[in-house]
Amino acid sequence: MMLLVLSAALYAQKEVTKFLGIPVDGTKAAMIQKLRAKGFTPSLRDKDVLVGTFNGTKVNVFIGTNKGKVCRIMVCDVVNVNETDIRIRFNTLCRQFNENKKYISASSSDYILQDGEDISYEMRVKNQRYEAAYWQLPAGTDKNSLPEKVGASFKSKYTEDQLATMTDEQKNELWEQVTMEISEELSKRSVWFMISEHYGKYYISMFYDNEYNRANGEDL
Repeated sequence: MMLLVLSAALYAQKEVTKFLGIPVDGTKAAMIQKLRAKGFTPSLRDKDVLVGTFNGTKVNVFIGTNKGKVCRIMVCDVVNVNETDIRIRFNTLCRQFNENKKYISASSSDYILQDGEDISYEMRVKNQRYEAAYWQLPAGTDKNSLPEKVGASFKSKYTEDQLATMTDEQKNELWEQVTMEISEELSKRSVWFMISEHYGKYYISMFYDNEYNRANGEDL
């Protein structure tokens, strides 16, 4: 059975993760200049670390590279907070990402933390990681239009007669192929965040990853 090719409207060209509209790509020096143009300033402790405000919160911005190319932007809260406040912050970020049409969740699970969650105990004793992951959609696509575009791609590859003669099993196989291909493509634009701890206080670490530039075992 022929493989279903994804819509050219969705994946006409390789598109990388963006942070504040800036592609997570290129050299570290160029990225620093672009972030400074956005209002970030070098840290007094390390000129490669930038300080500024992101999404209403004061943050430190770190730039990760692989073979000279930017592969990750890490954004960390400057101010550490208590357990109640970090639960509120984590849940607020989850809500914001869920409501943002530029992202879809990378998981079917519910990331929201309940009021009774003992974050300190779970992290310290059970080594629990509190994190939420999302995929950044390509430009010109949002999560509301995605199903329509995928359906159009599906129908463009087969005539009505071909679809009519397919068994339910064959159609399910095709949709599974679509899902796998879309997931593989979208996973290259991963944006995720986690609760980090420092001496009994907590902060959010957020990561904008360009998986095209990250190490993928090629040096093994």
